[in-house]
Amino acid sequence: MKHKILIASAFPVLIALSSLTAPLVPKQPTVPLTDTTKWPVSFGFGRQATEAEITAWDIDIRPDGKGLPSGQGNAKTGRAIYALKCAACHGVDGKEAAGVKLLGTPLVGATLTTSRPKTIGNYWPYATTLFDYVRRAMPYNQPGSLTNDEVYSLTAYLLSANKIIKEGTIMNAKSLPAVLMPAKKLFIMDDRKGGPEVK
Repeated sequence: MKHKILIASAFPVLIALSSLTAPLVPKQPTVPLTDTTKWPVSFGFGRQATEAEITAWDIDIRPDGKGLPSGQGNAKTGRAIYALKCAACHGVDGKEAAGVKLLGTPLVGATLTTSRPKTIGNYWPYATTLFDYVRRAMPYNQPGSLTNDEVYSLTAYLLSANKIIKEGTIMNAKSLPAVLMPAKKLFIMDDRKGGPEVK
């Protein structure tokens, strides 16, 4: 009985001792952290880009066609280029096939805006985006390797395969921006004013 009492009475003593030691820890003053490192003006990496180098990278194409280079192409030539450089990822005809998993996305489909999957014909609002993307990022294993004529030809082929232009239409800097894409009406300009504007 005494043994039980000693254990029970020892517990409050331990609590009392721990509460006595808590205030003995001095409170550390808070010092604001500042960066005292003296950074150099330059780390000595790289160099100023030349005008030619900037021009080589400045290849974006606007929806109105500004930035399109000289050159031209047609769907017949584009079909041959597609078979050689695109079909391995996007399929023989660019269409989604049942039971076949394409390495790339399908590029050809119905032009109804409610059709699935989303393809160039039923989702892209501007034909110039097609030229811009193909020239910049395709083919996957050699992006930027296509000539302007090859890109115009591939663009013509894909627009023709999606039944947006006639097969004999020549695509160039003048005709490409004039192509009206079926999905363009689904996109609206963000002209909101006031409040947080995220554009």
